[in-house]
Amino acid sequence: MSVTRSFFNPSLVKSLVLLGVASMGLSGCVGGTTAMFRADPSHTAVYDASGPTELNTLDWKFSAPDKTYSSPLVANGKVYLGCNDKYLYAVDQKTGQMKWRYKTGGNIESTPATSKGIVFIGSWDKTLYAIKDENQSLVWKYRTKGPISSSPVIVDDVIYFASEDGNLYAASTENGFRKWSFDAGAPIYSSPAVQGDYIFFGTLKGQLFAVNRHTGQEYWRFQTNGKIHSSPAVDANNVYFGSDDKRVYAVNIHTGQQFWVKKTAGPVLSSPALYDGNVYIGSKDGYVYAYDVSDGTREWEYRTESAIFAPVVVASDTVYVGSTDYHMYALDADDGKLQWKYKVDGKIYTSAAIDDKHIYFNSVTGSLFAVK
Repeated sequence: MSVTRSFFNPSLVKSLVLLGVASMGLSGCVGGTTAMFRADPSHTAVYDASGPTELNTLDWKFSAPDKTYSSPLVANGKVYLGCNDKYLYAVDQKTGQMKWRYKTGGNIESTPATSKGIVFIGSWDKTLYAIKDENQSLVWKYRTKGPISSSPVIVDDVIYFASEDGNLYAASTENGFRKWSFDAGAPIYSSPAVQGDYIFFGTLKGQLFAVNRHTGQEYWRFQTNGKIHSSPAVDANNVYFGSDDKRVYAVNIHTGQQFWVKKTAGPVLSSPALYDGNVYIGSKDGYVYAYDVSDGTREWEYRTESAIFAPVVVASDTVYVGSTDYHMYALDADDGKLQWKYKVDGKIYTSAAIDDKHIYFNSVTGSLFAVK
């Protein structure tokens, strides 16, 4: 594991191009927006921006040259998206025209994060890159021992990211220097979420970990009966996530003890959203479920026509989720009634992003859509 730094070395400046991607804004800070997967460090997946509650029109479509398993990120007037052609694309948020692209050494299935004018992205070449948004120069890169599919989270100028080498890493956003690493003993696809002093993530060994984000020391671990691909969402009391054992779990963040568990009819690879006292999550059984966070009572369910792997997001009292039936769905958060659905050119495995009354999402075929 090593860090390479480059300070505006011309040989590392990547060529400017014009291409499309989607991203999500979190909070303003000096030098640019801080934004990341699932809208915030706790991965509540709730956007303050307004989303479309009625389907009006396709604003633009951007076509990447290969498959896209990365979710879009909206920030800095751009939509960022990783692609299996090894490039990270930045697309103009208003027009869908490519602003630039940056080549890595492997597929990009991780979702980018950005802070203070730097864009961070993990690649299957086992490396996390820090790229200057302004000129696409490499600020630094950190090499792990496995592909990076998990998406990074940023808190207090520290970036936390996981690798399929089984380690969770904490590094300075400024220079990439490692603060600590934690060996979870199994590959990590789940993207870490932060609440208070702790960071939460799952592994393919079926364990959900709570680790002190300042020291890298394990707080507790919780065992399920299936692999955990789902990225957890956290509130002040519990961490919520799905498992390949077909269950949705709520685990107390202080004790690591199960608070409640609910069984679905399929593996749960989807990642939950937390909003207005409910947890919303999809299942491979094709349903979207809404559970009361206080006791797991099922509030409603909605059936799509195929398996759901995509994470759920919420904005404007509306639940947005993509399905492998080629549709993006907008459901009323209170009762689960369909508000609209939009058919695209392929299966949807990834999370949507919401901003400026638009929803940005991509199909696996490489198409990125801006719908309002």
